[in-house]
Amino acid sequence: MTSEAPHTEASAPARRSYSYLGPAGTFTEAALAQVPEARAQEWRPVRNVGEALADVVEGRSDAAMIAIENSVDGGVSTAQDALATVPGLRIVGEHLVPVEFVLVARPGATLDEVSVVAAHPVAYAQCLQWLSRTLPAHSHIPAASNVASAMGLIDGSIAADAAIAPPGILEHHELELLASAIGDNPNAVTRFVLVSKTVAPPPPTGADKTSLIVELPDDHPGALLEMLEQFATRGINLSLLASRPIGDALGRYRFVIDADGHIEDERMADALLGLRRFSPQVVFLGSYPRADRAVVHYPERYSDDVFVEARDWLRGLISGEPGNA
Repeated sequence: MTSEAPHTEASAPARRSYSYLGPAGTFTEAALAQVPEARAQEWRPVRNVGEALADVVEGRSDAAMIAIENSVDGGVSTAQDALATVPGLRIVGEHLVPVEFVLVARPGATLDEVSVVAAHPVAYAQCLQWLSRTLPAHSHIPAASNVASAMGLIDGSIAADAAIAPPGILEHHELELLASAIGDNPNAVTRFVLVSKTVAPPPPTGADKTSLIVELPDDHPGALLEMLEQFATRGINLSLLASRPIGDALGRYRFVIDADGHIEDERMADALLGLRRFSPQVVFLGSYPRADRAVVHYPERYSDDVFVEARDWLRGLISGEPGNA
């Protein structure tokens, strides 16, 4: 007599969790929607960058999407400072989101009824020219976030007639669209990064970016130049160089750097070794594919083969070869 093994269904794979600045409808949610592996997974709305990164460090989320740079306002200092001081994090991807704003109101409202506008101060500044032309007599009520301005209309917590908000708000709430594309800069874009716990970088694609945070050893003439030479002498272009105070004394700064290339590129690896010798603190944030997928071009004298040949030449000298070829 034989017995059949009990039938067991294969357990479904555990869902991954992603934290993002909420609530639903934010630009950060739009950035997370660009991540293929995040689709149909759990999304955790949080209130600030610190909470998003804490979710990753403490294991509540597998990754977090945070804004790192805006083409109009520059670097997001809270995110840059957090990445500099919170250990165990790694950038694994970047995503670009156009910064577009709409003017919304309660259902049934019209544009000629608007006299008070709720908006986050940054969004308000980026729409001020449009507001001045279209609603010259309006007044402004500051809101805590781009979505909070619209939510205040819905729940009545903000005494405004209309709100400046991201277009995504209309997918989640019943609001009247009074005007679209009201931003003063049609080319404005925000760069977001997906941050996980420390993992090995993905393989190089040829269209990569490496993010670092580097401290100067001390405040002396030429210190910044010495740091930049680590990249310049190896043919590495920097797409971002931003200074942030370390906070322990006046004149002490760390630099947030985005460099074209991947840590597995010989020239980038050589630059990192130089930075390690030069700086008391180098934080490697990650090497990852560029959002624009633009291939990194550099002069032939900085190709990997050139670096490998030079290293082999030096080894030959040490082993007693002539080294004249």
